[in-house]
Amino acid sequence: MRIISWNLLHGQSLPPAESSQDQALASANLREIAKLISADVIALQEVDENQSRSGEISQVKELANNLGAKHWGFARCVIGTPGVRWRKLELTEEKLITNETEISIGLQSSYGIGLISKIPVKQWHLIQLGRSRIGLPLGVGSEKGMRLIYVKDEPRLAIAAELENGFTVAVTHLSFVPLVNLYQLWRVKRWLGKLPGKHLLTGDLNLPFNLPVKFSKWRSLSAHKTYPSWDPKIAFDYILADFEISANPIAPLRSKFSDHLPVTIEIN
Repeated sequence: MRIISWNLLHGQSLPPAESSQDQALASANLREIAKLISADVIALQEVDENQSRSGEISQVKELANNLGAKHWGFARCVIGTPGVRWRKLELTEEKLITNETEISIGLQSSYGIGLISKIPVKQWHLIQLGRSRIGLPLGVGSEKGMRLIYVKDEPRLAIAAELENGFTVAVTHLSFVPLVNLYQLWRVKRWLGKLPGKHLLTGDLNLPFNLPVKFSKWRSLSAHKTYPSWDPKIAFDYILADFEISANPIAPLRSKFSDHLPVTIEIN
């Protein structure tokens, strides 16, 4: 079983192209991305739904179609566009959309995390992890250099898929605020540990120095630095397991997309 986790940065190319894309260009980019991430399970962070900057398409659904994967889930963390204008979802608004329960989202732009599987999914799960009340100045950059901007934290979620092969795979994108992300990690590990199957946790955890596995029974199955993509120096992106397993980490694929590199493993 091959698993890939990637903070996709909504499929943005580096250096950034125009602030908005037409649907033809956005679809062509997703076809190119799909060739890079062919795997049995694909975990995605920072993916768009109906955003002008990404061709107003469902990135998770379209990538699943390009990959020939019948099973997918998309969790909406916010309505609107991060870094521009957004709001949290109301209690009555559906957070998790899957191939089985697909609903009409209307004209709302949204943004979140996704999971695509070629292995049949028995059941989907979701947990809300909250957000930090304060933001931080973050480095936003490209090959031309970095600049600091103040960023408000977004609501964070995790979704998990119980697979027919006995694994339960989860994806999340944790807060960039120190300590808040550690608390969210503790919550998602405890939640995932109560679900059936052998547990794998993937995603951009915003925690360097192998912190996600220190002082815990979890182990990291990936071994590569992933950020920034043009000169990787930090590991923010992980695939974790809470059981003994033989897995081969695959060297990250370089591409023109995203400021993160994907992490890939093969489980024997």
